[in-house]
Amino acid sequence: MARSLVDLLTTHASRQPDRTAYRYLVTGDCDGEIQDISYGRLAERSRAVAAWLQERGLAGSRAMLLYPPGIEFICGYLGCLSAGVVAVPGLPPQGRSQNHRALLRMKRLIADADAKVILGGREAIAALATMSEHLPELAEITCVATEDIPDEAAGSWREPDLTADSVAFLQYTSGSTSAPRGVMVTHGNLLENERVITERMGHTPDVIEEYDHELFVSWLPVYHDMGLIGPVLNAAYLGVTATLFSPLHFLQRPERWLTAISRYRPHTSGGPNFAYELCLKHATPDLLDGLDLSRWKVAFNGAEPVRAATLRRFTETFGAAGFRREALYPCYGLAEATLIVTGGSVQAPPTLATTATATDGTGPHAGAAEARSADAAAVGSGRPGPGITVVIADPERQEELPEGEVGEIWVSGASVAKGYWRNALATRQTFRATLRGHEGRFLRTGDLGFLRDGELFVTGRLKDLMVIDGRNHYPQDLELSAEMSHWALRPGCTAAFSVDGGAEGEQPVVVAETAPEAAGESEKIIDLIRGAIGEAHGLPVRDVVLVHPGTIPKTSSGKIQRRASRTAYLDGTLSLVGGPATR
Repeated sequence: MARSLVDLLTTHASRQPDRTAYRYLVTGDCDGEIQDISYGRLAERSRAVAAWLQERGLAGSRAMLLYPPGIEFICGYLGCLSAGVVAVPGLPPQGRSQNHRALLRMKRLIADADAKVILGGREAIAALATMSEHLPELAEITCVATEDIPDEAAGSWREPDLTADSVAFLQYTSGSTSAPRGVMVTHGNLLENERVITERMGHTPDVIEEYDHELFVSWLPVYHDMGLIGPVLNAAYLGVTATLFSPLHFLQRPERWLTAISRYRPHTSGGPNFAYELCLKHATPDLLDGLDLSRWKVAFNGAEPVRAATLRRFTETFGAAGFRREALYPCYGLAEATLIVTGGSVQAPPTLATTATATDGTGPHAGAAEARSADAAAVGSGRPGPGITVVIADPERQEELPEGEVGEIWVSGASVAKGYWRNALATRQTFRATLRGHEGRFLRTGDLGFLRDGELFVTGRLKDLMVIDGRNHYPQDLELSAEMSHWALRPGCTAAFSVDGGAEGEQPVVVAETAPEAAGESEKIIDLIRGAIGEAHGLPVRDVVLVHPGTIPKTSSGKIQRRASRTAYLDGTLSLVGGPATR
């Protein structure tokens, strides 16, 4: 029985050395330059990197990984695992040397992880050499471009002494409500979560044969858990082929994603909700005529609120290219649980909750639910994977809540990570919760949701919850109501939060990005937002602020940073459309 992904890589390299493990579209285009690597070659390169690390006595230490998108990252990552070195995926510096936030994050990660070595591509390592003024700590750290490690080094590789409890890598959180923390993911966590992904997404031996091992297409960043644990490592777990390309190439031309799916016909591909919205914006008749999406069976959607309107529109638009509604696959996960916690049923359409669900009448769509369209329905994120327990708890009383009531999502199971790196207090608070009537420890996710018929519905973040006039309001609901009020409001680019209104108490503020071509309609858009939120939620909005595209603070994984948006609003530093905000 495999103890780690290292064992599985060895098995695949032995049984199918010539099978393509990863295919990388260098330009993002199927007809452009393509790099690929077989399982035999992947094992050789991983062992070469591992041997280089072992010879320098780095087993057990942390290695920062700074690579551009591509196959070399995978060799470096698996090289760390093969050496018993703890990998720390990070964001490469090239093109971002003047980005203060990126440099600050890199500085924090290097210090927090106590990295002893930095592995990267040649350009990334060269860029680091120019940053000594901003990163003086680099003087104490060995940096190497792994392309320069010779193949011959693999001959001195020694199999590491790994156990299920050995830390495989640190997955730093994106920091949507707090400073990034390093989640300690063990080899046991990794194998368990890959097992859950395999089961939940229907990656059976029969399916793998049916798809001739072509299982994934992905543009997702590999330094984040969704892109790494999903397409990249599930491919290595199963011994199948994944086609990858750069997130930047996707953002430049979203149709590249659909074209790659049509060309390589994978079983599984996905991304956050905004990715589906971007595809809709670029859905020309010529594109639709050239696509065949009929073999796409799992179109996963997670990492941010899943919008019912997006699911409907994507099905209606791309149905002409063979896409089926049953392929839509909302799911829920987080770095602290390695990745996936819940997922839909393959071949079943998403579940929508179009009526008030919470038994106390205070659910996310209570009161105004009947008046809202199906596009505002809550979208189910599926059921827990095998071996995973999900409960909804009252975070104050630490008691399980009845079905239908909204509370904090708590998770237990073998996928739950070991804790936060060098942060015993946060580990105790987040990973060691106990619940009356349940044995063992639970992970407090900080997310809010409810269960209905065993399916999880995620409603928001506990720290983002707005309490106004004694009633709970979820910012995602206000943001969705705002975005649906006018075509120029960019999906997934609205932040709702509350501010102190003095004698009037807490009051909501909405900051929304608008399309440039709607610059002359600002007053109309503001009125529509106020009206939509007043009608749907019974709330008067203190202020509506329209800002330029790309200016609302987001994490590196694309999540809205509401607290940072609130700070920018109060500081007057937002990039406003058409004049100053009204206070």
